[in-house]
Amino acid sequence: MIPKGILIVAPASGTGKTTLTLGVIAALRARGLSVQPFKSGPDYIDPAFHSAAAGRASVNLDSWAMGAAMLQGLAQDALGADLIVAEGSMGLFDGVAQVGAFGTGASADIASLMGWPVVLVLDVGGQAQSAAATALGFSVMRKDVKIAGVVLNKIASPRHQALVQDGMAQAGITVFGALPKNPAIALPERHLGLVQAQEHGDLDQFLAKAGAFVAQHVDLDALIAAASGAGIVVPAQPLRPPAQRIALARDAAFSFTYPHLLDGWRRAGAEIFPFSPLLDESPDPSADIVWLAGGYPELHAGRLAAAQNFRAAMQDFAARKPVHGECGGYMAMGAGLIDKAGTRHEMLGLLGLETSFAQRKMHLGYRAAHLLAPLPPYAPNTLLRGHEFHYATILSQPDAPLAMVRDANGASVAETGSTRLQPQGGRATGSFFHLIAEAA
Repeated sequence: MIPKGILIVAPASGTGKTTLTLGVIAALRARGLSVQPFKSGPDYIDPAFHSAAAGRASVNLDSWAMGAAMLQGLAQDALGADLIVAEGSMGLFDGVAQVGAFGTGASADIASLMGWPVVLVLDVGGQAQSAAATALGFSVMRKDVKIAGVVLNKIASPRHQALVQDGMAQAGITVFGALPKNPAIALPERHLGLVQAQEHGDLDQFLAKAGAFVAQHVDLDALIAAASGAGIVVPAQPLRPPAQRIALARDAAFSFTYPHLLDGWRRAGAEIFPFSPLLDESPDPSADIVWLAGGYPELHAGRLAAAQNFRAAMQDFAARKPVHGECGGYMAMGAGLIDKAGTRHEMLGLLGLETSFAQRKMHLGYRAAHLLAPLPPYAPNTLLRGHEFHYATILSQPDAPLAMVRDANGASVAETGSTRLQPQGGRATGSFFHLIAEAA
């Protein structure tokens, strides 16, 4: 049986749900409980923090890109855990206008499907009893979503807390805890969100502080008691790996690959061989494909340009076998990358792509990609669902398009990706599109 769970959400981004989620996971783990984390929506960074706190890999659940069967199948990752603690994205009901594979991408879709009660984090700075009106509104927005209660964040004083709790009592809203302001457990950010977990120099200490803070101010027993949604295991849908032997770029420059993909590839029998371009390593020559993950090549462009062993090995590999790059990996496969200071760095040259961070523009949203060329293991005409999030500007994209790409509203997107045949029969492909699932 899948254990019971809760979903920690908020009315909006920046309210404190990630810090609370990490603190709850760390505090429960300190009690000796095994906690399985999940993340609603397309996010790479939060799950890495979840995984560090729980000691178990956090898994993304996305109602726009994944169908109900896939979502329920992924829940089996919680087998063997004592409790599920999932984190929402943006506001609880925030999603796109049109329904995708199952829903709109809203965290509320996941709460409804999984039967997880919602714990609402409220930033109550600058208000008192009025905060209850927000909680009450959330409790009646969707009848298929249960608000178990709230955690109050940014409490200014005991008097402030008493006033807010008075309003909640009048509205019949359960209060699980109240968190005073605490800059010591704030997480650093950069343009794509939080700084990566692997770059957090004192992560263990941070998680210990967050766990102790939450244990002091939140009723953990009440949270455990509120959990629900235990269910029968649904078989996971098989995920087709791009090849039997996959060389995967994996370091601070190439760190963004959805955990459910890697786990699905392994379950399908594929072997994954990580290597580090930043350490000037070569992909395993026995691999059948190289997969250059997304990440932050713009922060390491000088080192990548100087990695001559990596460059030569990649060019040799690509001449004979397929190479694919997602987002940051796509940029690294191009001819050149201009950093935010305006300096151009030579990249691998497997594609003609030129990108710039000196001319920043945010590109964000769900993407449906109708393949025009093969992308292992998918044949042309396959429809894939995924996500795009970057600040790079395309200066030149001269190769044949990889896919016809549309956003969640069906509008065409200029970032089509690229494909180029290589001298000895290899094929280079790349796209800003991050794969989440094949459309059912």
